[in-house]
Amino acid sequence: MMIPDAEGDRALLWLLQLASPALPVGGYAYSEGLEALVAAGDLATAADLGTWLRGELAGGAIALDLAMLVRQYRSIALGDWGAVVARDRWLAATRETEELRTQSTQMGRSLSQLLDQLFQPDPAPRSPQGQDASTSWPLLHRALGDRCTWTTAFAAAAAIGGVGIEAMGLAYGQGWAGNLVTAAVKAIPLGQTDGQRILLTLAGAIAAAVENAIAQPEDRAPDCCTWGLSLASMAHEAQYARLFRS
Repeated sequence: MMIPDAEGDRALLWLLQLASPALPVGGYAYSEGLEALVAAGDLATAADLGTWLRGELAGGAIALDLAMLVRQYRSIALGDWGAVVARDRWLAATRETEELRTQSTQMGRSLSQLLDQLFQPDPAPRSPQGQDASTSWPLLHRALGDRCTWTTAFAAAAAIGGVGIEAMGLAYGQGWAGNLVTAAVKAIPLGQTDGQRILLTLAGAIAAAVENAIAQPEDRAPDCCTWGLSLASMAHEAQYARLFRS
């Protein structure tokens, strides 16, 4: 007989809510360079897409985001808001195009405002161990304002709900992959079954990326290469027709 774990169930349900496409943050509106790669003929098949996504997970911008997500989560759980704010500003500066920066800040602002509305009046966030965190969500919101990045807002939401660090990383990575596969289904185009097959085959790569992010020392800059994504994002400006926001 299973012993009910109400606290764990609530954390799982909250994580599912954060990872749901129904979360009103607008991630579906962006293609993160994918549309330009499709137009250039670099992504023409399901195999092309899978290779590109696995490469990004191994050392692209999503690898950077996962590493910073883990660090933000740890600092939020400790109530180290100075470190959180400084790291968030650094994260915003790593977005090398206006499109990528707008995506991060718009999604972060949307989630930040949603959390502000959901968690009033001033509840104490929960740490991964289930203890009250040293300060509350409104304090972080006031420190960051409405322009925090999506990565920081997601870390804050996970910490508030008592979500474990590994589960948080997996949900973040799966959400990233799901958004891009959905974009590719429209842009390449691919069949829905092909899209789901790609997501299934990415499970190992997502788990490995999260494991690597958790294991990285915090005093070292994450290993990643983002120039390819930046060039693809910049190409959107001159693209003849677009399906996604850029």
